[in-house]
Amino acid sequence: MMVKKEATESCCSPAESTAGCCKVEAIIGIDERGQMVLPKELRDKVNIRAGDKLAVVSMQRGGDACCLTLIKAEELADMVKGMLGPLMEEVFNKEG
Repeated sequence: MMVKKEATESCCSPAESTAGCCKVEAIIGIDERGQMVLPKELRDKVNIRAGDKLAVVSMQRGGDACCLTLIKAEELADMVKGMLGPLMEEVFNKEG
């Protein structure tokens, strides 16, 4: 059973230890057209369905992209709202 997290809570926030946060789930290949297939077991595990949108986020090291992370678009939107919501509320409260 999956527990729904609050909109502002990320499963892998920067504050968390990377050792407890990250693990290799699968090794996948890229075909000649640049496409990849996420294994069914992994899609089921993270509840990715046909039609879902994934944001591709790159991490930089020394000016080069070294890592890519896939985040469900709705999760990314919730994270942004969670971060910007309080900030925007503070801005609007200062104006009033």
